[in-house]
Amino acid sequence: MANAAEHSGAKGHAGVIGGDGRLGAARLLLWALAGALAVRQAAVVLRVPPGEWLNAFHLPGSQAGSLYDGGQFTGTPFAGLVLKPLVGLAAPSLEVTWTCVTLLCVAAMGLVAARGLPDPVPRRTALLAAPLLTALMMASLPVREAASPGRTAVLPVLLVLLAVLRVPGERPAGFLVGLAAALQPALLLFAPLLWLTGRRASARTGAVTFAGATALSWAFLPSDSWTYWVRHLAGTGLGGAPDGLANQSLHGALLRLGLSGPTEILLYVALAAVVVRFGLRRAVRYARDGQLLLAVAVTGCVAVAVSPTGWRYQMLWVLLAVAGKVGRRAADRRVWPVAVVLVMSLPSQVLLPNMAALAPVRDNVLLLTALAAACAVPFLPRTSPYWREPVPTAYGRPAAARWSRVPLMPFWRRVLSRPNLLLELLLIRVGYSLYSHIRAAAPNSRALAEGNGSRIHAVERALGIDIEHAVNHAVVDTPWLEAFFNFYYTSFHFVVPLAILAVLYWRRPADYRWARASLGLGTVLALIGFWLYPLAPPRLMPGLGFVDTVHGPQDLANPSYGAMTAISNQYAAMPSLHFGWSLWCGIVIVVLAPKGWQKLLGALHPLITVCAIVATANHWVLDAVGGAVVVAAGFGLVHVLSGPRGVQPVLPAQRAEGTAPGAGAGPAGPGVASGAAVRVAGPRSRP
Repeated sequence: MANAAEHSGAKGHAGVIGGDGRLGAARLLLWALAGALAVRQAAVVLRVPPGEWLNAFHLPGSQAGSLYDGGQFTGTPFAGLVLKPLVGLAAPSLEVTWTCVTLLCVAAMGLVAARGLPDPVPRRTALLAAPLLTALMMASLPVREAASPGRTAVLPVLLVLLAVLRVPGERPAGFLVGLAAALQPALLLFAPLLWLTGRRASARTGAVTFAGATALSWAFLPSDSWTYWVRHLAGTGLGGAPDGLANQSLHGALLRLGLSGPTEILLYVALAAVVVRFGLRRAVRYARDGQLLLAVAVTGCVAVAVSPTGWRYQMLWVLLAVAGKVGRRAADRRVWPVAVVLVMSLPSQVLLPNMAALAPVRDNVLLLTALAAACAVPFLPRTSPYWREPVPTAYGRPAAARWSRVPLMPFWRRVLSRPNLLLELLLIRVGYSLYSHIRAAAPNSRALAEGNGSRIHAVERALGIDIEHAVNHAVVDTPWLEAFFNFYYTSFHFVVPLAILAVLYWRRPADYRWARASLGLGTVLALIGFWLYPLAPPRLMPGLGFVDTVHGPQDLANPSYGAMTAISNQYAAMPSLHFGWSLWCGIVIVVLAPKGWQKLLGALHPLITVCAIVATANHWVLDAVGGAVVVAAGFGLVHVLSGPRGVQPVLPAQRAEGTAPGAGAGPAGPGVASGAAVRVAGPRSRP
């Protein structure tokens, strides 16, 4: 959404995706995806028994009870005044109504936000923005949490969007902002935004509405109002500890860092004042620039960051910040939207490794993203020359299809320029984390895995390649060799592939993409193997006498096999990615290394690795064969999808003269393959 406008031009937008038909099909698919996510969310909520769901409403069961008796209700007294009568309704009907209204509000937010994009809006963006935004919000963590009973975080966002983007009258718009602030007090910051952008009548009406709603709650619920506004200072501590991970505000972050007392309060007030000042100034600037949706998102991010309690389910403002464009290059336009979507849809443990040094970042990733959107990310103004025409990406000449029945994928084009480093690191981290979770979740039935192990062993005996036992015991009897293979097995599995990717990224960006894609596809195929064929490695096969040289003696009578089971799935052995990744390293080095001794080292790496995995009893010989198969399939798929590795570029002079080489020309030379000699080539970049 944030990067589609650069393709608007004098010739129109109908051909951006391939005509109105394809645009319509893509739009229907996105709406279908949004609907499927909504149904999934509704199914999760409605699966809870009605009585249990009503207890989770965090409101007292009787009309006379206090809102905050249980300490779980986090809304304002005004929200409780509105919601409390609902407790008397029948649980099943209330459960269904609440869930449906919440999801409809999310869909309405997608529609309103899409209509708030700054002009001119390309045809592709106009048609696809609403379903895409709705689908992203349905999949986000805030919506998944906001669908719980008693949480009203979705409604204030919709009220503000309607007030700023859709409602024509000044006073009606201010009334909606006041209602939103009555439900979530930090949103009163939208009144200064309206005032500073010239909508002073709306700002006054919003402030009056907030004051009136708050006074009404004091009149009808004086005790609850005292509890919320005085004892808990705008709800701090209600619904959870202020220093809990769910509180993604500056106050919560400072408490998690160990600060407390007057020092923490003074620092929090000072930081909040700085964030409000810089954030509101940026929001006003974007509003005057015609980027109203971005101004709303920035102000919302400021509000949840400076609020004493900014719960995760109140963080939808961060997702709306994808409306901003960041970066001069077309390739950089993906970084901010992708980062926001990943932060808003994945747990922080997936985004960052579980290291003590990264805990302050991992525990506050939503807050840091909100602060970045509010105060740091350099969104482009509409007056920037790169707003509609970013620096294009360098593409290679399209290659011919390998087979007539298997055409090349139109979206898989050979890119010659270096990708954005931040985006690459983020995707590599998320990809590896998902790989680890999927591998750990693969079937791990002991009986099935040992049965498959016996069959693999029988096949190897029939083929005469059952060398694992002899090699394992020969290495155990040679201490220095055992130490070498143990070190090689545990040390080079990740280091060598990451080092190769780093060198290729810096020195040969076009080949980096080829190598990265082949490694990723091979790993995905290996995950399928882990699911379909759980296999016990030799070290976990009872009665065969193997020695586990790396992990130490294993108690084969105990199905847990010690602490290793808690780290990873011990039966994810076929195919062997230890050998598969080393073979990938060897192929890449042999193909790309300029010197003979480098090629020799590359060829030795998979040979030593296959010896290590057999000698340490961690894999069968056929596991290595499986690893070779998935790696070969990864390289083959990249070849089918995007053509040969070396692709001749279309030089700018050739494009101007209409003498670009044909699709059947041979591969480019070394200078072109490195991507260093050609800066811009091929058709206009995609976002």
